[in-house]
Amino acid sequence: MTLAEVFERVAGPDAAVEFRAYDGSAAGLAGSPPITVTVRDKTAVSYLAQSPGALGLARAFVSGHLDVDGDMYTALRRLAGAQQIKMSAAERLAVLRGLGGPMLLFPRIPPPPQEVRVNRSWLNGRRHSMGRDANAISHHYDVSNTFYEWVLGPSMAYTCACYPTADATLEQAQEHKFDLVARKIGLEPGMRLLDVGCGWGGMVRHAARNYGVKALGVTLSEQQALWAQRAIKEAGLDELAEVRHLDYREVTETDFDAVSSIGLTEHIGKANLPGYFSFLAGKLRPGGRLLNHCITRPDNQGKASVRGGFIFRYVFPDGELEGPGYILSAMNDNGFEVRHEENLREHYAKTLAAWCANLDAHYDEAVTEVGSGTARVWRLYMAGSRLGFERNQIQLHQVLCVRLAPGGASGMSLRPDWEPRRVPVTV
Repeated sequence: MTLAEVFERVAGPDAAVEFRAYDGSAAGLAGSPPITVTVRDKTAVSYLAQSPGALGLARAFVSGHLDVDGDMYTALRRLAGAQQIKMSAAERLAVLRGLGGPMLLFPRIPPPPQEVRVNRSWLNGRRHSMGRDANAISHHYDVSNTFYEWVLGPSMAYTCACYPTADATLEQAQEHKFDLVARKIGLEPGMRLLDVGCGWGGMVRHAARNYGVKALGVTLSEQQALWAQRAIKEAGLDELAEVRHLDYREVTETDFDAVSSIGLTEHIGKANLPGYFSFLAGKLRPGGRLLNHCITRPDNQGKASVRGGFIFRYVFPDGELEGPGYILSAMNDNGFEVRHEENLREHYAKTLAAWCANLDAHYDEAVTEVGSGTARVWRLYMAGSRLGFERNQIQLHQVLCVRLAPGGASGMSLRPDWEPRRVPVTV
């Protein structure tokens, strides 16, 4: 059995993807734009035989034994139908025999070095302990600030943007997102803001620059903290803005007027969410607001994380996604009253499309900066995530809460006042 025959069995004979393999076989149809999948050697086939499914494909691609020429998002979208094809045990065995038999299963090929193995000395111990969280965050965020500048653009915002219009640029959408958060939590001059998981300090700088707020951001990534501290100094915001290389659990200050948590909940873990929100409630003055912005699953039916999956092993080790209902309940039951919620799923798909375009524009430079394996991880991860948001496999929710004052006063207006008023259209 040729590799092309296997491809046709899995992807279908009419897949709009060209397939080429080292055994000289070919299959598929030229699409527009053209996409070509190339299996370069037997190592790719061994990866697939030893780890059938998405993980084997990821290992083969990240290691360079399998290539995708053309737009990665388009390739994944066209090949999505292959994921629906079911093969019986007998069919899988027949394919294995046709490709070379049990010799493909041994010896075991080690994963690419970009893959996280939990048993490694630097990622062990109790999940979501301070030490292990620091190492897990470092794996993803301490890649290279230069690399992130290419991918994220000038805003250095590595969270879902909010597009005010369909034709807005990424930078306009990130600025709009930060300002939306600021308006939702009611920032005013002289207030104190705590931004947990602050990344490169985008929210901290926005709050200080545009609202005259004294803002403290904390991040577990040393590289993020160093970049943010430099950006704050260059912007002349030293008197108002500060970023510390610190676990949020080590923040000692209290009586903040507002807290923003933008993209941190995914790293907390389901079992720790009640304590997380209780901790943040304790940091707020009565009447203070919390805005939680995080990726979620569409529901609570599946697992919070797939420990053997690509995202867990290559992108966000120890990351966990909950359904929006669980998150709202955890906030509501641990010191907050939920006041507003919205799903920005389509906005994240647009954000990822812009990041993918940025990476493609700097791909050769990225390979030089971080290596081919890491660049390939990002190419695959962002394109796949874009598809996931578009197909409602993952979502992005903003939840606004308030710590009520004694007697139940919220300090909230009767109707949401954070969106700009729309001028009525006259007919």
